[in-house]
Amino acid sequence: MVGEAALGARAGLSGWKRSTADGAFTTVIRMTFTLIKGTFRIIGASPDGDSIRFYPTDPKAFAKAGLSVRLNSRGGAQLRLEGIDALETHYRPQARGSEMWHQPAELANAASEALLRHLGFTAFERNDNGAVTASTPEEAPGHILTRFADKYGRAVAFAFPGRRPGRSTDGGDVHLDPKALQASANQALLTAGLVYPTFYSKLFPDLRQSMAEAAIAARNAKQGVWATDATLEGLRVRSREQLQEEAVLLPKLFRRLADYFELEESGGASLGGFAEYLDTRDDRLFTVPDGHATELETLVEVRRQNIRLTVEPERIVFTEA
Repeated sequence: MVGEAALGARAGLSGWKRSTADGAFTTVIRMTFTLIKGTFRIIGASPDGDSIRFYPTDPKAFAKAGLSVRLNSRGGAQLRLEGIDALETHYRPQARGSEMWHQPAELANAASEALLRHLGFTAFERNDNGAVTASTPEEAPGHILTRFADKYGRAVAFAFPGRRPGRSTDGGDVHLDPKALQASANQALLTAGLVYPTFYSKLFPDLRQSMAEAAIAARNAKQGVWATDATLEGLRVRSREQLQEEAVLLPKLFRRLADYFELEESGGASLGGFAEYLDTRDDRLFTVPDGHATELETLVEVRRQNIRLTVEPERIVFTEA
């Protein structure tokens, strides 16, 4: 079991103490993010439902915030939208020489389109490879709230269209509460059921709870991915083609399956050794609200060719690498 203090530490919480009327002390949590203003640009890129390129107004914004974000030659950063995971439009498994994998295109594309429209793009065209060749407008003004970069150099962020309400300083610290969260692209996609909740340990608990509630409501209404999701009810795996064209699964589980199948040279889709393979991935996590620390392998049930997740996705919090 993991106590409240440990959960707070895993989420990256910090705080200060104040005295109460009876002389006791209570911890006041500071849930601040760095506000970075800029524009979203998509021409030449292949944005999906949980990632997009962002160009800060201040070229040194990430460095000033102490974030190790990798920028392209024009100063653009790839964002990883906090708390959500969209169906894969182009995923290359880890094995050398692997081909690109994808999940059912209709829902994957719906998430990408919803993200772009939420951030202010009214029209866009793609080529056969999914790269955007034209957009209206060419760039959309917006801002992000971020605290850290992941191991791939992506800024993990909440993305918003336009200007932040009220007075705000570019590069300054701001507070994000569940009410303000509603305006983010992250929350909008969860509410529409177009993405899965996928939480990591640095996400503040109150924001995580709000996002979980949005995902649960979408699932109960069978919106978006939840209309045909097989993650919890289970999937009988028949072929690799089925995984890419038909099966709607939690993207993290899909990626693990794709990685595993690319190790099999026969081109088959046997789950015979998948549980053992999953155990080697060391996907550490804890579940909420019980705080049970474990690994993904213990939450995935494999019986012959049937696979399912035994815990709802919103109850899983992965340890940020």
